[in-house]
Amino acid sequence: MSNRERMSGVDTAWLRMERPTNHMMVVGVLMLGERVDFRRLRKAIEQRFAAIPRFRQFPVLELAGGWWETDEAFDIDRHVLRVRLPGRAGPAELKRFTARLASTPLPRSKPLWEFHLVENYDGRSAVVTRIHHCYADGIALMGVLLSLTDPSPNARRRPPPPHPAQHHAPGIWRALGPLSEVLSSAGWISEAVLAKYFELLQRPEQVIDYAKLARRVAGDVIELATMSYDSPTLYKGQPGVTKRVAWCEPLSLDEVKAVGRVLGCSVNDVLLSCVSGALGDDLARRGQDPAGLELRALVPVNLRRQTDDGSLGNWFGLVPLLLPLGIANPLARLYEIHQRMEALKQSYLAPLSLGLLAFAGMVPAIVQQEILDFLANKATAVMTNLPGPQQRLYLAGAPLEQLMFWVPQSGNIAMGVSILSYAGGVQFGLVTDAALTPAPERVVERFRPEFERLLMTVLMEPWDLRRDPKLVEREFKAGGKAHRVARRGRDIVAARPRPHPGHSGPSESRGK
Repeated sequence: MSNRERMSGVDTAWLRMERPTNHMMVVGVLMLGERVDFRRLRKAIEQRFAAIPRFRQFPVLELAGGWWETDEAFDIDRHVLRVRLPGRAGPAELKRFTARLASTPLPRSKPLWEFHLVENYDGRSAVVTRIHHCYADGIALMGVLLSLTDPSPNARRRPPPPHPAQHHAPGIWRALGPLSEVLSSAGWISEAVLAKYFELLQRPEQVIDYAKLARRVAGDVIELATMSYDSPTLYKGQPGVTKRVAWCEPLSLDEVKAVGRVLGCSVNDVLLSCVSGALGDDLARRGQDPAGLELRALVPVNLRRQTDDGSLGNWFGLVPLLLPLGIANPLARLYEIHQRMEALKQSYLAPLSLGLLAFAGMVPAIVQQEILDFLANKATAVMTNLPGPQQRLYLAGAPLEQLMFWVPQSGNIAMGVSILSYAGGVQFGLVTDAALTPAPERVVERFRPEFERLLMTVLMEPWDLRRDPKLVEREFKAGGKAHRVARRGRDIVAARPRPHPGHSGPSESRGK
């Protein structure tokens, strides 16, 4: 039996994206409520994570593409490591340690993943993990990592998890999903053309539907190809090799849901609006007027089918979302983002981008670089929103208090924004280039105030202005009630005492 397996085109594309300035790793931090026994953690990782065959393989790039090769000398002790933080071993030291790992490539001589047990974090423990993106996307990795956890501290030993289906080359047609029928009917696959011809003879009314779909697809292709550059901001530029990371204390997920429900917007809309406000405020404090500025974020969209649950590999597309940094009123900004997200949901940009990645992984590396650089140069950030479990979990017997993950950035993109929900809370994290955004904590510390400002505005905003961002912004600029409410909300939030950076409020994380 051969110890080699062909990589899919999409996974090969992610492997090829590796650069000294942007390592293609998913970096995670799991903060625990007490100290963890190293041997128990090591055993859990060996039996539940390393038992999956893919994680005993390492990728190899050749001119003909990528391959998975089995590590015949696999040693769990090369992947599960223990460290101690210097100084006070608090949140600041943990962030510096995580940033250092995010700035360092994984060794290519072994499978590309590591777990670091921080034994002395804040009187308890933390685990920092790094996994190369070529193994799987965020949704799949979240499932695999959560298989390490238990619902109670003394849960009975579970049997090893079923091995996830290995993700093989999907082919350009499955990558494009429903678009495959349109493309094949255009004559790209002769057998499909013949079958579709007889189908249309029997049901000619379908010609109109396919023509409409083809027009929409063609429009999305043109939009992708002619996409303009976003605004030049302090966040754009040539990144260096050093990263910075930051995260905030969780918000109540129930409160975020309540605001979205009242306003007819999704939780994602509300959170993205807060991100946009925090970034705009940070630019203003750094001396750049955010008025009229728009920041393009590449937002991953899960394209897995129900039958793909549990499989590894990368199965998502990217949609380009313009965040309106210059809209000062939080309600107007929310509705503007809501409208833009709804338009993106009606497009085929996500499956098109997945098909593009699959194609890029099959062409020579220099061609792939041109394709991916074209997309990356039109954006400033990668922004993800991962739904986590809402019940509290335990890792190696210790309660999992907080967790945070960051996806990598490609090309010259120098910012990654992560939103993650867990145990009734929702958390915001940031990874940045040290030269372009040296203090990401100044951005994340604005996340909660932006949400509270939105909440205050919602409570007092005239109902006749809601759902129309132009009316809200017009009222705001005219100095009417919307302006007074937003300004008052900002003043109230600014006057509130802030919790100690190392304090983790249990009532917040549980969604009081």
